[in-house]
Amino acid sequence: MYLFIITGIALLISFIFNPKKTLQGLKKAWNKFKNMIIPLTIVLVLVSFALHFMTPEMIEKYLSKGNQVIGVILASILGSVTMMPGFIAFPLSGILKDNNVSYMIISAFTTTLMMVGVLTFPVEQNFLGTKVSIIRNTAGFIMALIVALITGLVFGEIL
Repeated sequence: MYLFIITGIALLISFIFNPKKTLQGLKKAWNKFKNMIIPLTIVLVLVSFALHFMTPEMIEKYLSKGNQVIGVILASILGSVTMMPGFIAFPLSGILKDNNVSYMIISAFTTTLMMVGVLTFPVEQNFLGTKVSIIRNTAGFIMALIVALITGLVFGEIL
C-alpha cells in the first residue's frame, strides 16, 4: 500500500515539473505492459498448473526415498520447473524436512526453485534476451548443485 502511495506522489511531482515527459513515460510504460501481459498471463497459468500438480506430499514422496544423487538430480529438476519467492519456498522446505528429506536434497530443491525458472523463461527471454536467459538459468542450476554438494558435506550426508 505504501509503495502505491509513494509512487503516486512521485508521479504527481514529476507531472508538476514536466507534464510532457511524465506523459511520455506513462505511455512507454503502458506499451511495455501491453507487450508483456500475454506472456505473463501464460506463465502464471503454467505456474498455477505446476503448483497444483506438484504438491508437497508428492515432492516429499519422490525425494525422501532412494539414492542421494538421484534425489538431488530429481529435486533440481523439480525445482527448476517454476521460479518461486522465498516466502513460498522456505515453508515448503520445512515440510520436506519434517518428512525426513535430507538437507542436501532440500538445498538442491530450494535453490533451483528460487534461481531457475523453466516456465518463466519466455518472460525472462522477453526482457533479457535468449542468450542471457539461458546463461542465467544454466548458471543458477550449476550453482544450485554446488550449494547442494556443500550442504551435504557440511551436514555429513556425503562421506
